[in-house]
Amino acid sequence: MNVNPASRLVLLLLLLAQVLTLSAQTAREYLERAEEAMRGSELRAEMTMTIVRPTWEREMSLTSWALGADRAMMVITAPARDAGTVFLKRDREVWNWVPQLERVIKMPPSMMAQSWMGTDFSNDDLVRESSVLRDYIHAIVGEEDVMGRPCAVIELTPLPDAPVVWGKVRMWVDRTDFLQLKVESYDEFGDLVQTLETLEIGELGGRTLPVAVQVVPADEPGHRTEMRYDALDFSPNLDEGFFTVSQMQDL
Repeated sequence: MNVNPASRLVLLLLLLAQVLTLSAQTAREYLERAEEAMRGSELRAEMTMTIVRPTWEREMSLTSWALGADRAMMVITAPARDAGTVFLKRDREVWNWVPQLERVIKMPPSMMAQSWMGTDFSNDDLVRESSVLRDYIHAIVGEEDVMGRPCAVIELTPLPDAPVVWGKVRMWVDRTDFLQLKVESYDEFGDLVQTLETLEIGELGGRTLPVAVQVVPADEPGHRTEMRYDALDFSPNLDEGFFTVSQMQDL
């Protein structure tokens, strides 16, 4: 059967559309599984964060709680000068309780790109105002091994008018356990800003997870921030009443 050039072009375009649709669905599935593997439906976590600079290091300890993707609370427990500082996320709104000032501050979206407590994490990295699943278009753009594990390389492009910090994000997600092993974050000009890398994989809370990660800024040699999970509980019996401004002051 002869197929004229116009019909052949239509068939090729339809095939390309099907491939792109499948790729987008597969990319989203990877991200959904990665989010579920790390957070689940609810979570309580104890963490230690180490800020490394060319001439000094300092540590802080924190506890966080999450309920789904839209409720999160985090309190700093050490050092003493920062202890009791709390961050709360409800939907797209973020608050900060500063005990020394006895004030609750509502954080504007413009603050999400700023450093969190002097670390190399941004405010958005820690409280996740933006949503990987809701605010980006997803596509698998390649495959690459990370820590000896085959990974899908997924590119995230912001939706128009989405309240996001980054101009583009690339994630390396393990194809077997759906672990998020590496993340590159770019600005709106396409320049690399920071890289999140998994340092160690282990067992916590009955799951195989990245138990230690670090963020390395692209343009500041000798700077990095390591975060280690000390304990994880995936069934802390939380409810929405816990995630309130009044609760921030009682932690």
